[in-house]
Amino acid sequence: MKIIIVGAGIGGLAAAVSLHEAGLRDITVYERSAAIRGLGVGINLLPHALRELTELGVADSIAELGVEPRTLAYFNRYGQEVWSEPRGIAAGYRWPQLSVHRGRLQLALRDLAEARLAEPIRLGHRLTEVVSNDDGSETAGFTTEGGTVEATADVIIGADGIHSALRALRYPDEGAPPWSGLTLWRGVTRIPAFLDGRTMIMAGDAEQKFVAYPLSEPEEDGRMLVNFIAERRIGGTGDADWNRSVDPAPIAELFRDWRFDWLDVPAAIAGAEEILEYPMVDRDALPRWTFGRTTLLGDAAHAMYPNGSNGGSQAILDARTLAFHLSTADTIDEGLAGYEDARRPAMTALLAGTRATGPERVMQLAYERAPRGFDDIDEIVPAAEREQIAADYKAAAGFLPSILNERPSLTPSR
Repeated sequence: MKIIIVGAGIGGLAAAVSLHEAGLRDITVYERSAAIRGLGVGINLLPHALRELTELGVADSIAELGVEPRTLAYFNRYGQEVWSEPRGIAAGYRWPQLSVHRGRLQLALRDLAEARLAEPIRLGHRLTEVVSNDDGSETAGFTTEGGTVEATADVIIGADGIHSALRALRYPDEGAPPWSGLTLWRGVTRIPAFLDGRTMIMAGDAEQKFVAYPLSEPEEDGRMLVNFIAERRIGGTGDADWNRSVDPAPIAELFRDWRFDWLDVPAAIAGAEEILEYPMVDRDALPRWTFGRTTLLGDAAHAMYPNGSNGGSQAILDARTLAFHLSTADTIDEGLAGYEDARRPAMTALLAGTRATGPERVMQLAYERAPRGFDDIDEIVPAAEREQIAADYKAAAGFLPSILNERPSLTPSR
């Protein structure tokens, strides 16, 4: 089986490694960028993703790049705790959660793919067309600096992100990703360790929010490297350039009153070497991912809001699920159908959940019921209600401990 993967992001590279380890060795990855530079800031890999990386035999090398958070805690905009829960091993999972720099993760996956695949990653190739052939194969057309290139394969996988060229070919009238009205500012900053130095925090509500988690252990001076996301509903059109660098000072001013006993939010933002601005967008759920012998994966299939910190993890799950079905089904068509049946309905439900703020709903309920703060959170949002919100999201995303720990492996038996 000859396979083409379009896109060398986390999802595409994870797919390449997964397919190779499932015994499918004729794989070529095409990437539109001229170089894989490892851009971005932080990403959380949840236990269901770490399980897949562990079973691929690559988790140990990736774990060296990041930090395992022990706790996830939600606060209101006054720094009052709304909900907290253990994470990773501390929550009863057999696998940890990992906070890591997105670019370092992408480069690590690139190195793994290049070490295992027979064909090098083809850089500077932009997908422009796909033609179905009479024998069931698909021919992809690419533009390059030197002209046009064609390649034919039994399967073409579109893992080329929220602005996927393959998705656009299949849904040419879809248009740009719809904007939520929120703008995100992402950055990395070095600040005094907060709480226990191993906690991921989210503070605020649906109108304004601040997320932070460590990317390094506290150093001798008590400071640590922290990834943050500042979020606010502002005017505009949502068409800002992705990865646009902006001055930290105006963003810090938006959070000027967010000085908690345990974290100085405006100081954290102001101390960032660089802040990148993004419109908070997603994609509507699709009725179909697979056309002929082509299918979609990761953000190309189901780009969603970052509520729940789950996008990268779901792309890895897509990759492993696709590799499992293609390597175990009797035919390619059955394999592609099995992949879509396993993943598309679940991602449709998860996308709807993230639009309803996902597990961060506990913060929104606290804001709606006590906009000026509270004395006792149990009187505002009872513990049972908070626990249910957390459990419902884990179930939708596929990482309830009881389910994940017992789920059959996606490693094909040989």
